Amino acid sequence: MRDLNIPEQRHPEKAHRPDNPSPRKPDWIRVRAPTSEGYKKTRDTLRENSIVTVCEEAGCPNVGECWSAGHATFMLMGEICTRGCTFCNVATGKPGALDPFEPGRVANSVKVLGLKHAVVTSVDRDDLADGGAEHFAMTIRAIRRHAPDTTIEVLTPDFLRCPDSALENVVRARPDVFNHNLETVPGLYPEVRPGARYFHSLRLLQRVKELDPTMFTKSGIMVGLGEDRQGVMQVMDDMRSADVDFITIGQYLQPTPKHHRVDRFVTPDEFAEYEAAARAKGFLMVSASPLTRSSYHAGDDFARLRAARLAQMAGGAG
Repeated sequence: MRDLNIPEQRHPEKAHRPDNPSPRKPDWIRVRAPTSEGYKKTRDTLRENSIVTVCEEAGCPNVGECWSAGHATFMLMGEICTRGCTFCNVATGKPGALDPFEPGRVANSVKVLGLKHAVVTSVDRDDLADGGAEHFAMTIRAIRRHAPDTTIEVLTPDFLRCPDSALENVVRARPDVFNHNLETVPGLYPEVRPGARYFHSLRLLQRVKELDPTMFTKSGIMVGLGEDRQGVMQVMDDMRSADVDFITIGQYLQPTPKHHRVDRFVTPDEFAEYEAAARAKGFLMVSASPLTRSSYHAGDDFARLRAARLAQMAGGAG
């Protein structure tokens, strides 16, 4: 049995790669270790319900802040991914069978934690005919039953080798936000996301809007992987061409020496420039900062947007 706490066993597909020393993090990247009572309560609730979170599996730097506030991002279908992206800290290998009781446990955790906004993601499951789409749909429906007032955001895989019905199944379950991350600029895909295809992921987001024009769509990228400013601007334009509503841009942080190197640490001023550019291009919601992640402050951001939309509708009715 593999010990997933040992980097060489957690990422066997990266064992042959040369070490990439990680540069010292600048002051604006540093975060405090989690110690609060809120953090412990969230941790205990997740443990009691046998819940896997991307917060832990991907080594998110915001875990202390988010768990202290009772927020967590649920990761479905186990902790082992069938892909081997060079940026990702989730373990790669052969996953086990799906747990039919997982959707109910996730829904119960959402209820116990009192979440106003639940973010649900998953590992890639290329071993499943539908990529796990029905499992996503079951989880959305279970949350609706247990916590009907909670808004739901899904962050899905790309369903690359799946029939069209896989994506249709998730959209039919009606999450409030459909998120799929492009992750980086297309030129870096062969190195960073070798199992994915940039234009397939872009088309996936566009297809969601075609299936349900009222559904909010969202995507995100990391910077500091070796892209340039022009490449980031092109990704923004591609997203807007696909009618993507929300964008997140965050700093890539290297999990281990075997992962893709950090090309550079993007400064807060540069992130502010990216944010201004994204707003000018028409994104409804933008989060761009060194510590931004897909689900970081997702609930607060969505609540503000929904409140503004409702106020706008009320004003129009008057």
